[in-house]
Amino acid sequence: MSVLETDSSRSALDRYPTRAAAGSRFLAREEPAVWPGMPDGPASKEELAAHEERGFHVQEELLSAAEVRRFQEELRRLSLDPEVRADERTVVEAKSSEVRSIFDVHRISDLVGALARDPRILRRARQILGSDVYIHQSRINYMPGFEGNGFYWHSDFETWHAEDGMPAMRAVSLSVALTGNHPFNGGLMIIPGSHRTFVACPGGTPEENYKSSLRRQRAGVPGEEDITRLAAEHGIEQFTGPAGSALWFDSNCLHGSGNNITPFPRSNIFLVFNSVHNELAEPFAASGPRPSFVAARRADVLTETATG
Repeated sequence: MSVLETDSSRSALDRYPTRAAAGSRFLAREEPAVWPGMPDGPASKEELAAHEERGFHVQEELLSAAEVRRFQEELRRLSLDPEVRADERTVVEAKSSEVRSIFDVHRISDLVGALARDPRILRRARQILGSDVYIHQSRINYMPGFEGNGFYWHSDFETWHAEDGMPAMRAVSLSVALTGNHPFNGGLMIIPGSHRTFVACPGGTPEENYKSSLRRQRAGVPGEEDITRLAAEHGIEQFTGPAGSALWFDSNCLHGSGNNITPFPRSNIFLVFNSVHNELAEPFAASGPRPSFVAARRADVLTETATG
């Protein structure tokens, strides 16, 4: 049984200890989800209130139909490029050898790089985190019809804290849908309010864990009892909507997705913005940091670039 612990029982150096020999624990979150410091931005008061309370909010029609088509063509181009496919930043499905993810994509693709600097996105990221930001991680996720494998329940922050050395929950993720997200084609599920609880997971971190975890995550995942408890308390919601819509969610939200056995593929652009005041330290529960294409170790501040 997990026990909710307060900050009085934690180390001053590691406020979110995880992957220890002991069983799982629930730790109370110490940071806000919406940070002060940059009050002006495109997100409404209602959106920010939802983000603070529930850990996420949806941005409707972030991309126009014409923009969606351009990004769909870019995704197709990247997935067929033999150099990109052979790059270590590309992850393929274990069974089908279909492209699953392309990491560091804001550096590989000029189009995605410009999207990360688009004022519609960058200003909202700054508004949520209350500071200038940089890209901690970027990737394109492909979930082909019939063969697309899902992602098991997890908190991104648990991994970024344990394996990358991210000290605080001052990062926000953006998932931009480039295909329709339906209840039946492996859409992302999220437990609202779970961002308020850090689930410290049992077990250690295998060497070079990222090589297998990018295909199937085993280390740093909550136990079934923990997931059941949080789901019973908060429920489960799913991000659905047309291509061009977007989901902003806190780094500590518990989320996952099922396999896609339908004929309808699902793909998205995934951008993680981290505050410049939340730079990475040494990993808290791994022998060494992951490669920079998985977790940027230099805070290159983003500046706006208009797209269109």
